[in-house]
Amino acid sequence: MKALEGKVAVVTGSGQGIGRGIAIGLAREGAKVITNNRKAKGFSAAQYRKEDMPEEDWEEFCRLKGDAEMTAAMIREEGNEASWFYGDVSDFETAEKLVKFAVETYGRIDIIVNNAAGMGTGSIKDCTEKDWDYIYVPRNKAAFNLMHFAAPYMMEQKYGRILNIASDAWTGLAGNDAYSASTAGIVGLTWAAAKELAPFNITVNAFCPQGASPSHAVEYNKLIREITAAGHAPDPNVLKAVEADHGDPVNLGPICALIASEDGGYISGSVFAITSAGRVSYYSNPAIVSRIFNNGEPWTVEELKDAVKNDLLPADYKANTGMGW
Repeated sequence: MKALEGKVAVVTGSGQGIGRGIAIGLAREGAKVITNNRKAKGFSAAQYRKEDMPEEDWEEFCRLKGDAEMTAAMIREEGNEASWFYGDVSDFETAEKLVKFAVETYGRIDIIVNNAAGMGTGSIKDCTEKDWDYIYVPRNKAAFNLMHFAAPYMMEQKYGRILNIASDAWTGLAGNDAYSASTAGIVGLTWAAAKELAPFNITVNAFCPQGASPSHAVEYNKLIREITAAGHAPDPNVLKAVEADHGDPVNLGPICALIASEDGGYISGSVFAITSAGRVSYYSNPAIVSRIFNNGEPWTVEELKDAVKNDLLPADYKANTGMGW
């Protein structure tokens, strides 16, 4: 018996990269999968141009690109079931159509993997309003849209598994502010929805994956060049380990399948970091670690000078200004 036999999964942004790997992985465990990306043969061509990157980056980008129909075909070639749906799910009506398509095609919707997102880099100084909207809005609005329309079906059937794709950048990655903010927003959405939907046997978890993808070939390599040029070169040993984790994203499938299965029903409101090399990490939930009071009276700045330093912050406190590597 496969872990997801009889389940129906929608994986957004699954034409290539991380989404494709997860879609294939869920199908191998028995799920009927609906793949999705914005449009046929989109290939992110409007965003990336050969002349804007080194030749080796462009070659890697071309090798990894694809669309939803191609991913569905790959799933079918392995003897599993899949259909595809083109459309930008950050659009409210399009997201509703995708959920209805899943229900009309397979009779139910059990699993959502919210992977659709805009990619890009940029510091506080360099990130434009257009960049911000492209990176931030698609990921967060698309995730909300799918959850909003799928939740009623899941609540009625008393079963649902929502996997929201974030990134380790949710903890803050210098030079990647919009992306960090968008993934941190996904974590907050995950925590809130997990509390709301728990009574209906619906779990909501966030995943920070690492695996080969077209956007990674461009954006990650670009980021490394930029921060190195700025005099903040990452530790070579750490960088080597990071690059080793960006292998075949199909390897991300098993952990996603477990969380999406009946057996994974006890896991919700959690954030995991997963890599194609097989490393699975669990983030602790945030908690207040210290407080200061002033006997019910408002503080003055002079009083706070000593109280913050001596009573609120730990003796070994250091400002969080590292590069995140």
